[in-house]
Amino acid sequence: MEPVSEESIAVTHPFLDLAPLSAAHFASIEDRVARLLATEQDVVIMQGEALLPLEGAIRAAAGPGTTALNVITGPYGQTFGNWLRDCGATVIDLAVPFHTAVTAARIREAFAAHPEIDFVSLVHAEAATGNTNPVAEIGAAVREHGALFYLDAVASIGAEPVLPDAWGVDLCVIGAQKAMGGPAGVSAVSVSERAWARMAANPAAPRRSYLSLLDWKERWVDGGRKALLHAPAQLEMLALEACVERIEAEGLEAVMARHASAAAATRAGAVALGGGLEPYVHEAADAAPVATTLRTPAGIDASELVAKALASDPVLPLVAGGGALAREMVRVNHYGPGATRGVVQSCLGALGAALAEFGVPVDLEGARRAVAEAWA
Repeated sequence: MEPVSEESIAVTHPFLDLAPLSAAHFASIEDRVARLLATEQDVVIMQGEALLPLEGAIRAAAGPGTTALNVITGPYGQTFGNWLRDCGATVIDLAVPFHTAVTAARIREAFAAHPEIDFVSLVHAEAATGNTNPVAEIGAAVREHGALFYLDAVASIGAEPVLPDAWGVDLCVIGAQKAMGGPAGVSAVSVSERAWARMAANPAAPRRSYLSLLDWKERWVDGGRKALLHAPAQLEMLALEACVERIEAEGLEAVMARHASAAAATRAGAVALGGGLEPYVHEAADAAPVATTLRTPAGIDASELVAKALASDPVLPLVAGGGALAREMVRVNHYGPGATRGVVQSCLGALGAALAEFGVPVDLEGARRAVAEAWA
């Protein structure tokens, strides 16, 4: 075996030879995320994909004695219900068809039927099903009732407004990997004083655990953010900082407008394309700006359609639906750097060519014109 030379050891690499991330630098990134959310609440960046704070927040704030209203508008709502039950909470599921959104009126009806509800869990935008929920109106209903409000804004942040303070959200979880165009390995949660108090009073809340928000509260926030709990993942933290800088440079309003244009153009282009491809979410107002879901024509398997579409361009952000939706749903993921007219045109062009291979007549030029008009 050849000995390792001093010269090879001395070779530097910008991704490997990084100085440790200081507590002050870590805190400054938290502050920028807080500004992105327009929140005065504590913001904690957690060292893992968004499932970490999503599960950690539920396990910290819910337990035996909690009565939770769990809104299901897609697969993540189902996951939250499972976590809540595992915590010992009594769970009332409010499920709506995945092609629509929940309304504040449905939330108020649930409160009237179950006044004991003291926790509400909701997904803002379900990228998997392509719908988005009216959080501002729902938040008003939750505030009137006095329940703790938990929101998954992982997909929506950067694509549409996310305002925890204005909406009365007590636990708002975000991730950078979708509309923000950042890394998947870090995530963040804003926590209200009410939520911290609920956690502190919960004997089952995780402590001395990677899931523990209370550890961050007691050892990081209350300590003046002087000493980190553990060595941060500096590559992901620097990538998070870079994607926030990019949003700041473009302007959050401009980033959200770009996502809204991508969604409108995809929806219009799919309708103009024809061939039986149609928006999965019935009403445009219920459709998420982060991704557009499309129902395939009868007799055409969505997974096969996507495979044909990707054969010519494997990097297009096209996927078939998950689980039971894999046969009937196509998802166009127009988020982050992919929220552009070119990406939308390419995705619809590839889907049109794939439909043509199935013998379905399509109007590619009509789709192109519709995308241009909708974007304008």
